Amino acid sequence: MFKFSPLTQKKINSFKSIKRGYYSLLILSGLLILSLFGELLVNNRALVVSYNGELSFPVFSDIRKGTDFGLGYPNEPNYRELRETFKQEGGDNFVIMPLVPYDAFEQDYTGAFPPLAPSIESQHYLGTDTLGRDMVARLLYGFRIAMTFALFTVAISTVIGIVVGCSMGFFGGKFDIIAQRFIEVWSMLPFLYVIMIVVSIFSPSFSLFVLINVLFGWVGITWAMRTMTYKESTREYVMAARALGASTSRILFKHILPNTMVVVVTATPFAIVSALTTLTALDFLGLGLQAPTPSWGDLLQQGRSNLHAPWIVASVVTALVLVLVMVTFVGEAVRTAFDPKKFTRYV
Repeated sequence: MFKFSPLTQKKINSFKSIKRGYYSLLILSGLLILSLFGELLVNNRALVVSYNGELSFPVFSDIRKGTDFGLGYPNEPNYRELRETFKQEGGDNFVIMPLVPYDAFEQDYTGAFPPLAPSIESQHYLGTDTLGRDMVARLLYGFRIAMTFALFTVAISTVIGIVVGCSMGFFGGKFDIIAQRFIEVWSMLPFLYVIMIVVSIFSPSFSLFVLINVLFGWVGITWAMRTMTYKESTREYVMAARALGASTSRILFKHILPNTMVVVVTATPFAIVSALTTLTALDFLGLGLQAPTPSWGDLLQQGRSNLHAPWIVASVVTALVLVLVMVTFVGEAVRTAFDPKKFTRYV
């Protein structure tokens, strides 16, 4: 069984003692897991259909036909209506729907003209947006896309920042000087203008925005890793390792990197906040993901333009604020728990 070192275990225990950060991490992890299985909670396809003693699971299978359930048309059935039909017939047939029986793209025009107000009877628990799409579905799938975007962006940017920053700090010399000048020039590029140019040339997509944000997101962690690597490389234990004949790779991976990873650990939550707000802002400005992709920024834009439907802006603002606050709490707790000054006297 894998065990952490005593020092690492102390840091983990210190993080757990900071309740608001620890519980925020648990809640965010739970929400992310729920969103990954969102089709089981929010979907217009039935979880289970029992027809003439035969069970089927439409949410896991290919598109079923209405004729498969005794209906007179070959298209995929409306499972909400099928559920009511089976209830009225009073037989053994039944349909089990998800908690929210709508997906993120379905437009519900069965009631008044959208947006529809929140209603338990219609099962639009937070109402609908201006196109009649369920708000819970848009929020859940928008959260999944935003968090996936943030995690991918931060992970790739961090790896690049570690490699470049450690190389600059450890090797120094001409490589360090050239890399510094390149980063200074690269940092001067206006991010928003680059986004506008790229979007006007290429079709906006998830992978394209991850790539663009990675191209600009690696700079910050690079500077931090350069500073920490340069500082650690002058320590006595590194000099001793060199005197004993340790290879460059061993010095980097066994000695320097483990002692500089505190920078990565503490910076990651705040980088996630930055990535989330960036994608939301781009979607709000119309420069983000293409419709009808679920997006919190798009919902903010709808809420701003439709103040007569306050549930739209209230739902998305509440969700966005709660997520950002929880991520910030996690970041503060990690920064406090992994502070090297808390466990060592020589820093």
